[in-house]
Amino acid sequence: MSAQDPLPSVGELPPELTCRPMGFVVLTDCDILYNAVHKAIWDSFSASRRPDRVPLSFRVLPGDHEYPKCRSKQRSSYEWYIPKGILKTGWMNKHLNLVPALVVIFFDLDWDEAQWKEKQMECASRVEVVRHSLSGRGTKVAVVLIQKNAPLPPGEDMVAAERAAALCSACDLSAKSLFVLPHTDHLFGYTIRLENAFYELAQAYYHTEGRRVKAHKEFLNKTTHQLLFVRHAFKIAFFNELKQDTHTALKGYKVAYSYISELRTHDTNMLEIKTISGFINYKICKLSFQHNAPLDAISQFRKHVDYYKNKTGCPELAFEHSAWMCKQFQIFGDLFDEAIRAGLNAIQTQHPGFYYQQSANHAINRKQLCKGLCHSATSMPDPNPLEDADKLEYFGQRPWRQGHQSIDPPDPGKEKEGIQALQYQEVKVDHSWIIIPLLSSAVAQFKKYKSARMKRYLMVQMGEEYYHAKDYNKGLTLLDRVTWDYRNERWWGLLTSILTLSLRCAYLVASIQEYVTISLELIGRYARISAEDKTHIQMNLIRVISNNPPEPEAGCPSDSIEQAKARWKEKQSNEEPAMFTVEMQNIVPFVECKATFSSSRSTADSPVVLEVYLRALCQFPIRFSKLSALLSNTAYNEYCTLTDGKGHTASAPLSPGEHHGDLYLTPGQVRRYTFQFVALPEDVGKKIEIKSIALTLGSEDSCCAILHWSGAGGDAASVTNIQEHVTRRRGLPREGELDWDFIYMDPTISIVPRPSNMDIQLHHNPPALMNEFYCINIVITNNEASTIDNLSISCGLKENQDATLETTTQVFLDEASLSVTGPPRIRNVALGSLQTKEKVEKKLYIRALETGSRSISIRTVYQVKINVNHEKQVSSVLCTCFKDEYVVVHTVLPYDVSIKLASLKFETIEHVHSDEPFLLLTDIKCSSPWPVTIETSHLSLSNEVNTVDQKVESQLTSVSLKQNEGASECFCLMAPVNHQQTTVPIGHYSITWKRTSCDDNLPAVQTILALPSVMIENIPLFIETNIPSHGRVRDSLPVEYTIYNRTPIVQEIEAGMEPSEAFMFSGHKQVCFRMLPSNSQKLTYNLYPLVPGYVKLPRLHISMPRYPGVADDLGGRMLPTHIFIKPQGREGIAEIAKG
Repeated sequence: MSAQDPLPSVGELPPELTCRPMGFVVLTDCDILYNAVHKAIWDSFSASRRPDRVPLSFRVLPGDHEYPKCRSKQRSSYEWYIPKGILKTGWMNKHLNLVPALVVIFFDLDWDEAQWKEKQMECASRVEVVRHSLSGRGTKVAVVLIQKNAPLPPGEDMVAAERAAALCSACDLSAKSLFVLPHTDHLFGYTIRLENAFYELAQAYYHTEGRRVKAHKEFLNKTTHQLLFVRHAFKIAFFNELKQDTHTALKGYKVAYSYISELRTHDTNMLEIKTISGFINYKICKLSFQHNAPLDAISQFRKHVDYYKNKTGCPELAFEHSAWMCKQFQIFGDLFDEAIRAGLNAIQTQHPGFYYQQSANHAINRKQLCKGLCHSATSMPDPNPLEDADKLEYFGQRPWRQGHQSIDPPDPGKEKEGIQALQYQEVKVDHSWIIIPLLSSAVAQFKKYKSARMKRYLMVQMGEEYYHAKDYNKGLTLLDRVTWDYRNERWWGLLTSILTLSLRCAYLVASIQEYVTISLELIGRYARISAEDKTHIQMNLIRVISNNPPEPEAGCPSDSIEQAKARWKEKQSNEEPAMFTVEMQNIVPFVECKATFSSSRSTADSPVVLEVYLRALCQFPIRFSKLSALLSNTAYNEYCTLTDGKGHTASAPLSPGEHHGDLYLTPGQVRRYTFQFVALPEDVGKKIEIKSIALTLGSEDSCCAILHWSGAGGDAASVTNIQEHVTRRRGLPREGELDWDFIYMDPTISIVPRPSNMDIQLHHNPPALMNEFYCINIVITNNEASTIDNLSISCGLKENQDATLETTTQVFLDEASLSVTGPPRIRNVALGSLQTKEKVEKKLYIRALETGSRSISIRTVYQVKINVNHEKQVSSVLCTCFKDEYVVVHTVLPYDVSIKLASLKFETIEHVHSDEPFLLLTDIKCSSPWPVTIETSHLSLSNEVNTVDQKVESQLTSVSLKQNEGASECFCLMAPVNHQQTTVPIGHYSITWKRTSCDDNLPAVQTILALPSVMIENIPLFIETNIPSHGRVRDSLPVEYTIYNRTPIVQEIEAGMEPSEAFMFSGHKQVCFRMLPSNSQKLTYNLYPLVPGYVKLPRLHISMPRYPGVADDLGGRMLPTHIFIKPQGREGIAEIAKG
């Protein structure tokens, strides 16, 4: 019987009902104290009972142990039997722990025992003693022979078979009840086999017992034996559970529940019926969960509570019914939770939390009924009617009238005394400690299934119960955990109720910080309490801040008030000042704060203005002692502090930058407080942020509450939904009037550099030419009113452009820094100081390695001293100023170069013959809008190509080209003999140039162009022609053909001159000859032109038997095809005429 609940019998389940029923097996004649072998055997049975082992309960008892006596005469008729109750209190325990299903006799006996006869007689006598102790019961008896050696396979040991049969005969045992247990290394394996055999014998016993009870049913009638129907059905189901046949047991319990539902109920038997119904309902629900049928369990429980919820019983003991209902819901919640831990999946709308909540509700109803019914029970009757409450014969009966089943109580006087005793015991119950654990279990379940609002609701109930239980600290802590959610969801009525209870708890535990924090919120406009209550709370708040105890809160228990007064007195006598911080964004206080900067940005030479607005919504004016604004840079905090100049802190010394003001706030009136300071140089280009606002209430010497707003103000009720924001007036406020709704918080301000008065001019001639040093002339003029110092310049490629520009742009400052490579930007080049109107010039050179547009930035940085006026003071500030200029430089190509290969006849070719001259032609076309001067050009050949001329000079030296003008060069080249056809590079062609108009000091630009690769062919012969450039009609025209053998073997060549109508000729018309390797042969012809003009020459045909068709084709490409023939002059005509 617990200290909290003196009525454990109401709905309480006995431990023998809630435990898992297992077959009871007794082991006798085991000397586990002095015999090591017996101790090892017992340990193998009892130790490490894993779930996979058979469900048996083992116990060691002596062989002559006295078991519960069986009724000597079994009942054969129930005709005149009137039952006194439904279920005896000791029946389940008897079959679980007292009456065994099997008694096992252990006996040390080997098959080769020398004194076999004596041992056999001793064993038989022990069996007889056990049977005598179990006289009248159907308990099974078995014998286990403990042997030293392992037995032989069956059929091989004939002696063992004969002696086993003799022993069974002497002990009157069946062969299935005799076992052998060798004590060897495999003892555990033998034990498992024995357990399985014991389990079968135990199942047979419980099956027999169930059939025996079932046989009684034919003797019963439903007129006088209704209780026996319930009892026998319960017993049959319980025996089936012991047999581990849970499905049959479940059916049996359902039958028992249907029988008990048919019983006629009245006040005298109501408690017994509800008690046994609770037992059976527990079994049905538990087995349904075990069979993975949770819906059946839930349905059974709902039917159970719906049937009994209105069966209160005796009106004077109505609290007993609530206690019983409370226990039913709690038990089912435990079963549901146990099933979930075993793997059942619950959902948000159906989980154990609902049942724990209902259980708590019935416990609360029990407390209320106790207050209404038990106020007259002031003492325990004498003698105590409840003295034998723990010695009941039947479950659920009253101790003063056990075994009574009539409708009317046998003794009305005793009945009245019993009711008074129960009421007196109920008065002593602290119901809060019954309710709180139930609510705690419900909260855990609703939290697990993410039902936040239900969890908060139950936590509020828990807080109330802690308050009633006078555990005010826990109640205060619990209520504080839910207030934030109710603030956030704007449940002002609920929040007010919770805060009112929290205020009582804070007063009763004398918590100054909690009391002040809650008071700040209850005084505000959202609190749903009367003006008188707000006035009372504000007066108490001022008392606490003034280091005086507050007046008691209404509704507090009188005995707790006296203890609270002593605590407050002890707190006030403490010499240490009470200082604490209240985070205002977590509550909805009566004082509101908004902070803002006068503008979103400020220059370094103007003061920063910070405005703090305060509004109090309390019952009467209140004075604060100090106001502070804390910024991201703590150096400004001393300039943003205001101390009240009229209160008790007026005489306190001020810190540097701090000043006096009036912090007396009138209800509903908006007060503005302005702070000014000058930004530090290191904050230029950064943001200054309001980190927090601190408003001090009280004195730091006694009691002080620092109201702390994070950021620029606001609280838990700050409007975040535009639909909730309704202004009280239309239009803007009148001039000079402050309207709280039109004040907007701006917690940050950007400090920008002071505007520069410097002038930067850029002079250049766009566009820029690729690879040239493009000059930009920078002229810097100081237009400030005073001298500037630490002037520096940074120039180069602007940031955040195309990544390729970083590697294709080079920047140089002044001519001395010009080089082959350079960085994309130059930073912080010091230029010293500049007087007013003084100028400085710098030359910036940009070299673009690719065409396109690129943005160039020029930034100057300098320092200048400026006088700043703020708060009637003049401060000298050293400002760092910036001046940026940007220019977009477009880069174009200076010229276009085209390169081609040609034969000596100026015909374009794609491949050349080895050891045959060819032409390289370069054409340059100027595309620059500015004139370009080519200083020189140079041809760099690879090792595979040579020039025909020994000395090659540039043909473009000092050539100046304007836009669209062109220049060309021609080079005669030759590839050496190569016996394999391959592709070889020619080399490079470089041009050195500069802009014509640039300074002579600037270096020229050298552009290197890669020449194309050419394919070289090896040919068997080469023909060289020696012919005049022109001829004359009827004048001899000598022509000489030189044929070269380019092969390593002797070649036979046939040559023939084809006839032509334009020429007569003399020489070999057709000739055959042989040529040695690398040798030559000359063929000479005299041509006689007949017609003038551009005349086709007679063709020389060449054929080589080793290269059929190749030689003639090569000759066609090598030999000239036409020649210009001049007409004959007058002198020649005259000579012809004379002749």
